[in-house]
Amino acid sequence: MSVAAAADRPGSAASAARFSPQWISDRLSRVVLHVVVIGLTVAWIVPTVGMLVTSFRPLSAISVSGWWTALAPTYNFTLENYSKVLVSGNLGQSFFNSFMITIPATIVPIAIAAFAAYAFAWMKFPGRDWIFLGIVGVLAIPLQLSFVPVLSFFVAHGITSANLAPYGLQFLPVWLAHTGYGLPFSIYLLSNFFRALPSDLFESAEIDGAGTLTVFFRIVLPLSVPALASLVIFQFLWIWNDLLVALIYVGGAPTVAPLTVTLANLTNSLGQGYQLLTAAAFFSMIVPLIVFLLLQRYFVRGILAGSVKG
Repeated sequence: MSVAAAADRPGSAASAARFSPQWISDRLSRVVLHVVVIGLTVAWIVPTVGMLVTSFRPLSAISVSGWWTALAPTYNFTLENYSKVLVSGNLGQSFFNSFMITIPATIVPIAIAAFAAYAFAWMKFPGRDWIFLGIVGVLAIPLQLSFVPVLSFFVAHGITSANLAPYGLQFLPVWLAHTGYGLPFSIYLLSNFFRALPSDLFESAEIDGAGTLTVFFRIVLPLSVPALASLVIFQFLWIWNDLLVALIYVGGAPTVAPLTVTLANLTNSLGQGYQLLTAAAFFSMIVPLIVFLLLQRYFVRGILAGSVKG
């Protein structure tokens, strides 16, 4: 058989390429990468699964065996931990308080940041670059440095939960605080995302006679859903899991305390009743988990698009 005929045999070149050293190296690196990713995922999930299983076990079983033994027959699960926590831990009111703090403190800074980011990205005004540089520089300042001066300002002007409670605005101080703390990062991320939008869209809109607000609401916002969803995830999770800011600006009274403050109090009061703490902790994880699962498909796209062009 001639050399040309041997080369033309089906599968001969493909077989040689398939088992080449480069092909074997690529396959091995891919397998190693998958093993590492799966291992890290399992390492992160196992503690959460253990806490979930423990929250459904009675104290008598927790004291004598590990949580993994509950996954084998005979099963010994109970809802007693959750019922005790809900009754004695004031979690119902705290759950409501967390929503009352988190939802406005998420919507308000993102709404303000969207307008500001559009101005920084596509509008020209004196000192635009210097103001944006100052906003980016604020990201490097620890928020703990602002607690004393901001709280002193609030107290001096009567912006406290006790003074505003008769008007139904007892959460206003923490709303203002979270808005200020969340604006720099929100403006930075959204402005970078807005700059990456095609300029032809804005030129075409101007030719058609669209005003600034029309362009913003009809073009910019619909195209910025991934970035906005990423910001919602960041801001919501940060505020929902926050303890220090809420404790400083609204205090630990049962009528205004969020879940994080109530859980901290339960840690001190329950002592050895840690089976109740696992139930309370997992109860507080439900809402952030739902929010992340609903918006996670936009998360990677929003972060990458906002970090490429600056």
